[in-house]
Amino acid sequence: MTNSGRSEADRSIGRRGVLHMGGGALAAGLGGLALTACSGTGAGGGTGAAGDPGRGEITVWSWQGPAAELKALLPEFNKAYPDIKVTVQDIGNPAIWDKITTGLAAGGQGLADVLHIGVDYLPGYVERFPGGLADLGPLGATRHKDAFAAGLWQTVCPDGRRVNALPWEANSAGFYYRADLFEKAGVDAVALQTWDETIEAGKRLKAKTGAHLLGIDKPASQPDAANFFQMLLQLQGVFYFDLEGRVTLDSPEAVRAMTLIKTMNDAGLVSDLSGGWNALMSSLKQGTNAVAPWPTWFGGVIEEQVPAEAGKWKVRLPPAVRRGGPTAATVNSTHLAVSGSSRHQAAAWSFVEFALTRPASQVRIYRGKGIAPALMKAYDDAVFHEPSAFFSGQKKGEIFLAALKAPSPAVNYTSDYARALKLVTDAQSQVLLKGADPATVLREAAAELVRQTGRKSAR
Repeated sequence: MTNSGRSEADRSIGRRGVLHMGGGALAAGLGGLALTACSGTGAGGGTGAAGDPGRGEITVWSWQGPAAELKALLPEFNKAYPDIKVTVQDIGNPAIWDKITTGLAAGGQGLADVLHIGVDYLPGYVERFPGGLADLGPLGATRHKDAFAAGLWQTVCPDGRRVNALPWEANSAGFYYRADLFEKAGVDAVALQTWDETIEAGKRLKAKTGAHLLGIDKPASQPDAANFFQMLLQLQGVFYFDLEGRVTLDSPEAVRAMTLIKTMNDAGLVSDLSGGWNALMSSLKQGTNAVAPWPTWFGGVIEEQVPAEAGKWKVRLPPAVRRGGPTAATVNSTHLAVSGSSRHQAAAWSFVEFALTRPASQVRIYRGKGIAPALMKAYDDAVFHEPSAFFSGQKKGEIFLAALKAPSPAVNYTSDYARALKLVTDAQSQVLLKGADPATVLREAAAELVRQTGRKSAR
């Protein structure tokens, strides 16, 4: 799946997104939505209990990089909460999703107290397992509703009442590019305002350097093959579903996005990244593509994979789909939730609040693993404003901070995101491999999604 903002450690599956995409959870272009504050009415949820906010033993489930950073916070946390014993477990990714699902299906039996959840999984857990996650409103979450990047509060509180989780990571769409190749081709990457202009630049790049513009997993060998398509959607302020849960796979914006992809492919500008993450890493090392249209977190991957190319790379926000349109989109996010079956929900909330609403905690995590925080106050720290030697002296953190400050409505993944994603990747493969008409394949995909889910069409 795409878009569930993941940590650097889910590389075997490409973080599924890129919100994550994750994985990771989130787009600009509709202007600021009026977010209704979650009232937090009702009990914490499930069969658990609030307990003592300053005492208890709790377990936290996360994966590799994020788990290590949460563990690193424990000495400081225990200075403030000496009577809360925290055990952080690295469950692994994607193993954590099956483990959480199994626990929720068993009525919460065996679940950890705190759960790290990607934006693409959160709606499914909430819809399919009512009460499986505690309502964080009564525990104090609502006082932080204005602390996070635009759109994220409505993502964790979609009904205006229950707070299902608290935002942690927020990744914006990025446009990482080989500045040396653009220079060789005589193209000013900063001046590219639209993807139409970028396609024309890509033709010149290919002719002058031999590099493709970008890469896509054309046969959809991995679930995250629609990352780029999804980014183009979110740059237009739309997604696979609208906020009412209606199907929008065949929207004019979706057709426009798929048509751009077809135009690039027909011009020979798209390399094939079939094989997933390993193919992507190989293309980086070989210089196959001039552009990597990936989120915030991908910058660290580039630095790690091709350290000798320091000074050859730059980054900017992506061009707009239409002239004058948005160039900012929060394309994935991850969150911390409290299990509805936890007997120590208040203590679990104390840990979540310490980790996610305290700027010092988020700065430490960013310094450790480069996980971009959803907490806006964290960006006051100098670490986000330092020049990057690798990225030609650019202040990379400020580039993505500008995106997080932009208007960004919530994205409704729904519990049927996996079905939508499969249909989208199949449609994209027909376009890339068989030259199919974008409008036709998306119309068929939308009709099939309506049939499979019983949801209404927005058209």
